[in-house]
Amino acid sequence: MSVAASLIMAAPVAAAGSRLIATSGVTQLEGGAGGGLTPWALISGYSDEGEASVGAFYTSVDVEDFRLKVNGVSASFDNRFEVSAAQQNFEIKGVAGDIRQEVYGAKYRLYGDAIYTDLPQVSAGLQYKRLIDGETAEAVGAEDSKTGIDYYVSATKVHLAAAGGYHLLWNATLRATRSNQLGLLGYGGDEEKGYQLVPEFSALVLLNDGLAVGAEYRQKPDNLSAFEEDSFSDVFVAWFPNKHVNLTLAYADLGSIAGSEDQNGLYFSLTSWFK
Repeated sequence: MSVAASLIMAAPVAAAGSRLIATSGVTQLEGGAGGGLTPWALISGYSDEGEASVGAFYTSVDVEDFRLKVNGVSASFDNRFEVSAAQQNFEIKGVAGDIRQEVYGAKYRLYGDAIYTDLPQVSAGLQYKRLIDGETAEAVGAEDSKTGIDYYVSATKVHLAAAGGYHLLWNATLRATRSNQLGLLGYGGDEEKGYQLVPEFSALVLLNDGLAVGAEYRQKPDNLSAFEEDSFSDVFVAWFPNKHVNLTLAYADLGSIAGSEDQNGLYFSLTSWFK
């Protein structure tokens, strides 16, 4: 069992923060608060003004030819500022050795509140990525096989009792990125070296205080002539039994990855907040 998973199992003894349940979001593939695929304007954990929150997560995405495992931690302060760290391990099934990448994130709430203000909550963030195993990125023509930075702005709004009496959440993110397949195949390429602006969207319905269903879409840049890079999408169920634990299950459609078509499969993520 991973360190993050062990910590998660111990988490229910800790105290919870002041915010409403499910306003932590779940944990995104690169470590920040949001959906599984895309960051949201929500700040991780349940800390409110004058409070701090610390959490850990484990995520696995298992598709036909590949498996991605992510371990990480995050912390938030005053419901205003969030930092995170994650390690991604990308396995090509049947081939020895993973492609590993570290992701360090920061997010700041600029204005608004997802529930209590008429305008959406808006946050700005960045994700600094360091590719530990860059040989494959070099082989496929990446411009940079060492480090890259993604920048994004997200807007999130909750509409209470707006969908047949159920609460509705939507999020829109605009990302500036050079990352190929999240950065696992490097940054920039022979077809496009610079930054591109790509949109990401999420929507969910909260069926009760602890159960949500929704969908996501993440457009991605197509920088490499060697492989076509498709957008990501998923449909998911997120369960928040209390403020300590979140379990997310999804069916993910990752499209073509490194020339392998129709990479679809199960997404699983477990997050816990310690205080």
